[in-house]
Amino acid sequence: MQSNVPLIVDLDGTLLRSDLLVESAFAFLRHHPLRALLPLSWLLNGKANLKGKLAADVSLDVSLLPYDEEVITFLRNEKSAGRTLVMATASHQSYAEAISAHLQIFERVIATNGDVNLSAIDKRDALVNEYGEQGFDYVGNSRDDLKVWASARKAYLANPEAGVEAAASRLGNVEQVVRTPSKAWRAWTKQLRLHQWVKNTLIFVPLLAAHRVTEIDLVLTGLLAFLFFGMCASSVYQLNDLLDLYEDRKHASKRFRPLASGTVSIKSVVLVCPVLLLAAFAGAAWLLPWKFALAMGCYYLLTLAYSFSLKRRMTVDVITLAMLYTMRIVAGVFVFDLSLTFWMLAFSMFLFLSLALVKRYVELYESRAMGSNERTPGRAYYPTDLEMLSSLGAASGYLAVMVLALYIQEQSTYTLYTYPQVIWLACPMLLYWITRIWMFAHRGWMDDDPVVFALKDPNSRILGILFVAVFWLAT
Repeated sequence: MQSNVPLIVDLDGTLLRSDLLVESAFAFLRHHPLRALLPLSWLLNGKANLKGKLAADVSLDVSLLPYDEEVITFLRNEKSAGRTLVMATASHQSYAEAISAHLQIFERVIATNGDVNLSAIDKRDALVNEYGEQGFDYVGNSRDDLKVWASARKAYLANPEAGVEAAASRLGNVEQVVRTPSKAWRAWTKQLRLHQWVKNTLIFVPLLAAHRVTEIDLVLTGLLAFLFFGMCASSVYQLNDLLDLYEDRKHASKRFRPLASGTVSIKSVVLVCPVLLLAAFAGAAWLLPWKFALAMGCYYLLTLAYSFSLKRRMTVDVITLAMLYTMRIVAGVFVFDLSLTFWMLAFSMFLFLSLALVKRYVELYESRAMGSNERTPGRAYYPTDLEMLSSLGAASGYLAVMVLALYIQEQSTYTLYTYPQVIWLACPMLLYWITRIWMFAHRGWMDDDPVVFALKDPNSRILGILFVAVFWLAT
């Protein structure tokens, strides 16, 4: 009878929509960035040794991991029917036992421990020695599992990788395929943060300020710069998500991000991250001025510093975010071979500092709304800092308006604009927008990213058009 045949269940990619080796490796990298090469020396002594060392150093909260609910429902039904469920995984024994204790559906755990990496042939041999050839059924998802299915009585596939289902079908023992509905394209759009590419339009600000936006060759050059900078930024977002998995899963809204929730494969993110980065810098070095590639490199290094350390330092984090915004304008100056002005730098630093403070304010507002008085995970702020952040943010935004007003009176402005007095109309518009942003944040109506809010908000879009129109009328 089927109930007498144990059902062996794989972990990574099957029961769990992630990979514990990759997760533990990036958790180690985040906490020990200066020891990033140490795991490579562990790997020289075998994969099992690497997993053991990482498991000894990195503690994972298994309650936060992205389990596949479709697979868990299937397993609970099998258990209710009298099946014996056994977890057999290449992940380390300590992680596997913690997950088993959390789920409470497995009667036994077989996992990597000591010198044996329980994967592919080693897993098959261990199961055959324990239960005999054809003496067990097996649930898996990857090509490594094909070797196990070949010795199993029945094969169960859970969200199989590309080509695995066809290969398993040739074995002739596929009993069932469990699929979890997903919208891959939508998930990858979110994962790559394509909506954040709107920030890269700042590259065109120096071109607009120089009144050379009608020069088609420069516009085409700017579009290439926009593309390469976007690819570089998306690469950074992938790395940041890999490093912040634990904090994101504890966050009220960030836990729904594609990587944190397991909607996209962690292995695919690890692959996409360097591909995007290499493509961005190769394209910039080949097609654009070297100064632009240098500016993009500085942006990337500053972002790395932010991801590893600066984001957890009070005040330094928001100033760094403002600098990252400003780096896009600097990159635009270099790609168009224009001059970087005092007014442009001063205006951008104050305005973007205000927006960075909005971002932190919203995170703290959510923590306070949930009744927490603890420090925000991965940050250096407490909910009690709300009032101070709002004061600093509003002051910074209003200073940006003051810089704009002083720019109107600058002598060089009269050489660029026929009617510079018209620019005064932009000042109340900017005052209104900054005040509105902060009032919305104060009322809890703001997204965690003011850029996302501005894209969705009709008033912000209208004000943006009017703001540009004012400068056009002044020419």
